[in-house]
Amino acid sequence: MNVFLHIGAHRCATTTFQDYLRQNGDRLSLQGTGFWGPLRTRNGLFSGILPKPGVVTGRDKQRRAAGRLQIQLTRSAGMGTQNLIISDENMMGSIRANLRMAELYSGVGERMARFGHAFGGRVTDVALSIRSLDAYWASAVGFGVARGFPVPRPATLSRLAASPRSWRDVITDVACALPEARIRVLPFETFAGRPDAQLEALTAIEPPRSHARGWLNATPRLQDLRALLTPQEAVLLPEGDGRWQPFSDTEQACLREIYADDLMWLTGGADGLAHLVRDPDNKMAGWNPPPKELTRGSRYDDEERRMAGAG
Repeated sequence: MNVFLHIGAHRCATTTFQDYLRQNGDRLSLQGTGFWGPLRTRNGLFSGILPKPGVVTGRDKQRRAAGRLQIQLTRSAGMGTQNLIISDENMMGSIRANLRMAELYSGVGERMARFGHAFGGRVTDVALSIRSLDAYWASAVGFGVARGFPVPRPATLSRLAASPRSWRDVITDVACALPEARIRVLPFETFAGRPDAQLEALTAIEPPRSHARGWLNATPRLQDLRALLTPQEAVLLPEGDGRWQPFSDTEQACLREIYADDLMWLTGGADGLAHLVRDPDNKMAGWNPPPKELTRGSRYDDEERRMAGAG
């Protein structure tokens, strides 16, 4: 059984992908594809894998969590599941921690190593969606403000824009934590709003087309954010409606440049650590590619000869 860990990231259409898999669960099961989402993973399945403060009971919670997980994996394999997709972006960390630390998933290596141990080496693939950093941080900030974070001041935004940690660092940490798994990276710009294409790229099965164009958990627009904030906080937001881009033009350019470097690294092979997933609908040309549009032709050549003869 192939075990896919779809670990996020947040604000990269993960909720849309999870809803698509959930809505098509019966059809996918007929194709040998199973799905565990947050409704299952956060309902006790992952409890104990990551340490947290609590009452000391003398029990080895991590060992119990690993045993519980192994039982569920064995049961899924016994039911004929060929591809098991486990999707929960909180495996990587949280948006709150990212905003508080002004870094991208600084503890993802340790977290994924603990998950890898709990899965007993049965993880075959890890799927990670990434997004241009100017759009990711803008979405994360909007999400945080809508849930009680203060509107960030310019100094806070500068810290986020100046953070040296990028997706390359996150991918490297995940690859080190799960060295036996294939790391697949899906750009948000290619797969956002297309969960069927994302599923096809990961599993190579014929994906269901139902419920494939939903868009869930979008970042609140400016007008919606103002309605959620106090008058003192709302005045800190810019005027107008639509998406909120809190970063200056210079900060946006710096963040986009970092993302471009990450994509170049992935395109070049990512040091053998990860594979950049391309759009399955864009087929590469074969040995005999179609002819390109010609920029010169008989009409152009005739006009050029006439002009030369006139001199």
